[in-house]
Amino acid sequence: MNETASLRLRAVTMVVLALALVGGVLGVQIAHGGGTFEPLKVADPCVEREVTSRADGIEGLTERLVLLGIDGAACRLGVSREALTLELGQGGARSDAEIDALREGLKEGVRQMADDGTLPPASELVDEALDSADLNGFLEAAIRALPDSVIDSALKTDDVLIRAIDDLDLRDLLRNLNSTDELNSQIEAAVTEAVKESLLDRLRNLV
Repeated sequence: MNETASLRLRAVTMVVLALALVGGVLGVQIAHGGGTFEPLKVADPCVEREVTSRADGIEGLTERLVLLGIDGAACRLGVSREALTLELGQGGARSDAEIDALREGLKEGVRQMADDGTLPPASELVDEALDSADLNGFLEAAIRALPDSVIDSALKTDDVLIRAIDDLDLRDLLRNLNSTDELNSQIEAAVTEAVKESLLDRLRNLV
């Protein structure tokens, strides 16, 4: 094969590969409802949805809670969750309406998880809370020795979460955000710590 024929073959091959790639992209888009080329509809935050997390334990619990909380807040404020996320992610002072909506949205998320059975019992969260706590050895050992049945009868996960949400300084937290990327991560971190503190405070009263 001479050089001219080789170049022609290479050009044809590139065209075929390009067409195959374009066809693949269009196929995926059509399969996901993009065949009409209409913009995707913004999801209604007032429609209850199931949320999942790739994390376990308290971190996974709070991740789901924050997602539900933002949905609930957006519904109360009459905006999309995307618009609310962009707004809150800008940082700065937030209105009383936004603070109240987010706090109540988080509480509604707790109630939703309680209703659908996705809240773990308090006993499943104890070890993780103790691992990151600075307790004296005697108190920690005493708490770890408590039977799960005793913990679960005395502590309800939804009560622990509600108390943690009430203790959150949401105004200060939202004021110090620098981007939308920080919104979920910062709220999740704050809720996680508040849950641990609330859980440990309640556990101390059992020993």
